[in-house]
Amino acid sequence: MASTLIPSSFKLCLPNSRLPATSRLACASVESTQSLAFIGRAKWPPVIAFPSTQYRGSLLSLRSSFIGRSERLSTANAALSRSESKQRCVTTRALAGSSEDGPGTPAELPKNFDFTAEERLYSWWSTNGYFKPNESDNSQKPFVMSMPPPNVTGALHMGHAMFVTLQDIMARYHRMRGRPVLWLPGTDHAGIATQLVVEKMLAAEGVKRTDLGRDEFVRRVWDWKAKYGGTICNQLRRLGASCDWSRERFTLDDKLSEAVAEAFLRLHDKGLVYRGSYMVNWSPHLQTAVSDLEVEYSEEPGKLFYFRYPIAGGGPDDYLPVATTRPETVLGDTAVAVHPEDERYTKFVGRNAVVPMSGGREIPVIADEYVDREFGTGALKITPGHDPNDYAIGQKVGLPIINIMNKDGSLNENAGKYQGMDRFAVRKQLWADMEAEGLAIKAEPYTLRVPRSQRGGEVVEPLVSKQWFVRMDPLAKPALKAVETGEIKILPERFEKIYNFWLENIRDWCISRQLWWGHRIPVYYVRGSDERDFVVAKSEAGAYEKAREKYGADVQLEQDPDVLDTWFSSGLWPFSTLGWPNEESPDLLRYYPTQVLETGHDILFFWVARMIMMGIEFTGKAPFETVYLHGLVRDAQGRKMSKSIGNVIDPLDSIAEYGTDALRFTLAVGTTPGQDVNLSPEKLTSNKAFTNKLWNAGKFILQNLQNISDPSERAALSTVRFDTPESLAGLSLAERWAITKLHVLIDHSTRCYEGFDFGGVGRATYDFFWSDFADWYIEASKTRLYQTADQQAAVASREVLVYIFDKVLKLLHPFMPFVTEELWQALPHDGRALIAAPWPATGLPQDGAAVAQFETLQALVRSIRNARSEYNVEPGKRIPAIIVARQLETRGFLSEEATVLTSLTKVDPDGLEFTDVAPAGDSGEFVQLVISEGLEAFLPMAGLVDMEKELERLKKQAAQLEGTVTSLTQRLSSPKFVEKAPAAVVQEARDKKTEAEEKLALLKSRLEQMEVMKAPAL
Repeated sequence: MASTLIPSSFKLCLPNSRLPATSRLACASVESTQSLAFIGRAKWPPVIAFPSTQYRGSLLSLRSSFIGRSERLSTANAALSRSESKQRCVTTRALAGSSEDGPGTPAELPKNFDFTAEERLYSWWSTNGYFKPNESDNSQKPFVMSMPPPNVTGALHMGHAMFVTLQDIMARYHRMRGRPVLWLPGTDHAGIATQLVVEKMLAAEGVKRTDLGRDEFVRRVWDWKAKYGGTICNQLRRLGASCDWSRERFTLDDKLSEAVAEAFLRLHDKGLVYRGSYMVNWSPHLQTAVSDLEVEYSEEPGKLFYFRYPIAGGGPDDYLPVATTRPETVLGDTAVAVHPEDERYTKFVGRNAVVPMSGGREIPVIADEYVDREFGTGALKITPGHDPNDYAIGQKVGLPIINIMNKDGSLNENAGKYQGMDRFAVRKQLWADMEAEGLAIKAEPYTLRVPRSQRGGEVVEPLVSKQWFVRMDPLAKPALKAVETGEIKILPERFEKIYNFWLENIRDWCISRQLWWGHRIPVYYVRGSDERDFVVAKSEAGAYEKAREKYGADVQLEQDPDVLDTWFSSGLWPFSTLGWPNEESPDLLRYYPTQVLETGHDILFFWVARMIMMGIEFTGKAPFETVYLHGLVRDAQGRKMSKSIGNVIDPLDSIAEYGTDALRFTLAVGTTPGQDVNLSPEKLTSNKAFTNKLWNAGKFILQNLQNISDPSERAALSTVRFDTPESLAGLSLAERWAITKLHVLIDHSTRCYEGFDFGGVGRATYDFFWSDFADWYIEASKTRLYQTADQQAAVASREVLVYIFDKVLKLLHPFMPFVTEELWQALPHDGRALIAAPWPATGLPQDGAAVAQFETLQALVRSIRNARSEYNVEPGKRIPAIIVARQLETRGFLSEEATVLTSLTKVDPDGLEFTDVAPAGDSGEFVQLVISEGLEAFLPMAGLVDMEKELERLKKQAAQLEGTVTSLTQRLSSPKFVEKAPAAVVQEARDKKTEAEEKLALLKSRLEQMEVMKAPAL
């Protein structure tokens, strides 16, 4: 038992009906005693009233004792800072661990939404299980997504922010639609990236991985993963990712590793996995092969070297001029090729050429139509061991392959005197030697297309190496058919052509990597067989069982030292994470195939196509129904974000400054499938203002609910409905218009959600909330709440405010989960949490006539406002107005909303007149506004403006504009300025002159009108 001393004036109100049996008060008279004690764990919301901030310490101590051992109680910190003269009651709730209560939103909202509330709300959602699918709900098909697993080495960037935003939008939307939602998260072991990180860490300690040995190094990597591997997932949580973290997977988990071994075994048994020596992309620094997709080409300045290839046995003039960007590869040449119809060189075909700087090695001169005789010199050196195109020619005509390079990028014994030198050092030295031998012709600047490793950044070297490959053509055909038949839909559709082209021209996939971190290839060689004899098995024990049966009881095995390409395990992700290869796994049976795969278009081949091929191959089903491809997030100028440029926008910094909701909304509204998004601080600032606008609207509504005296009205607000034509027809015009616009929005937004048009949802909801609800209906509601004694109108207005705002919060929740949940909890609502609240119904009644009528009222208001602005009427000045409506119906609905009209236009209620006849008198006495056919407004000039002062102001403004026009005209008339100034500066001056002339013309027209009005009638 813990006791806390508090002042006798501190009042604790305990609703007995909600007091759990496990919680008891140690003293009965709370108000009069000096000591309180609590036993057990409280999961009910006491109401604490306190008169002053001086008891903060006592309250916090009370909080600790009340919570017990493990729960955190939300203290009313906002109330602690209020004036001592005001006594407030603030409902406090358990922030985590309570499945009964809301997330602790106070009944009175602070000035602005506090971004620190985001983590509190997220914790409350997670603790209460809202991220998990309802396993017992079989009424609807589950909605399932697999999160693209970020690298375990990753740090949050805008690409992560984009995919989390879009996937969380889908998850939250379908959750609110009542579907069991499984969004399955996890991370990728990232073989190359992770090994690099740990090797750098060891290097700082003066240790190499080879010093440690494989087992110890791998143990060190697991230690690193245990310490730092959770960083990226915690950052994804900060973005609001509502995925089921209880199912979080890692590609090197035991179960997933079992799936990888099973997949390799099945592919090998079908003859789809083989080992051979072929051209690969070799990364000398990483000491591993990398796939074609992991090579990025960059244009870089270099040189094109022209040199003589002497003909064996010929004279000084018998040579072939050849050009190359990599002179060092000359040492691996095995032929020189010319076009068979090139008359310049046909005399040399069939003879031998001498490889420069090789010590006299001779190679044949061959004819091949592959050679473009119009390009360069028309003679092509062939290096099958170090160029993919030359490799193909060599395979076709049977040329030998000479490898001149070691795995570290230095040259080997085949390079003669250059052995042991770095490849780039040889490039310089060999060219210098050619110059000395008189073989060099020239070297000229040339833009190179340099292949670089996506991970390491170094120049990749094409070379022939013995690797493991997967035959892709048999896997590609079913994957092509799945898209062709519509079993899988790719958004946007234009990427289907790209997908098809890649699969139709697919090459075998090199899946082995010379790393220590990853899934070790499950191949076991018979020791002493020079790797000719081997078995494939999921485990060492299984390998020995197979090997002993085949090679005898004394067989000794060695496992292949290579690991599998990281993308191999990622290709199994949609089903390995659900329990495959156990085909009876409950998760696999219930949640596979998944519904949507959302990812960046840049990994359509890396990952998406491979998942489709693997999914169909191993499960017989396509792994998902829809592929949604988002674009890259670029800076405001459309440039790719880069640390070297200095234009990187950090999501965590953006969250701290603008809030998670503003960041998410900006990304989602700015995107369309497949298109890149330009992100700027201005957009983030604008959507932070939108968050504030939502918050202020919530505060306005909440403030107008505090004075409700009838408890039944407050209770009814949480369940108010306008789902029948009768319920809508009983309302006033502004309410019918606002609700109709809302119902149209709900239908539109739902269609957009279903069609993956998230930008359409965001823009439409933004426009409705800001332009219709906030700018018009909230302003109209003030006339019901403050300017009338009609209590029924006030009740109806409060109902409509709560009804519309509730639906807007629901529509926006998938985009802006934090601020919407906080507001929803503060206002009357039906249910425990917005994240689990039902989606607004579609097909609700609409009143088209009310929309047309209110739009007429809006047009009238805008016209009067524009006239006030045009005539510079003081903002607070009330003016008279005569509204001439030819039709009785128009006069009727306008006069019914006269209070709204006068409130929004600052028209004097006592000076407002509705009639069907234009006022008598001279036209100069009125400003006539034509709103539409049959509707006009006449504003008496006497009520608008002081004619003398207005004329004086306009004349002064006209004089200033005339001076500007004169100055710009003189400037543009000067040949010196026009010819020597930058074109942009000259154009700017012309644009300014045109703008000033247009303003001056309008101003002179106004002056003429004013002079006519001022003149006395004849």
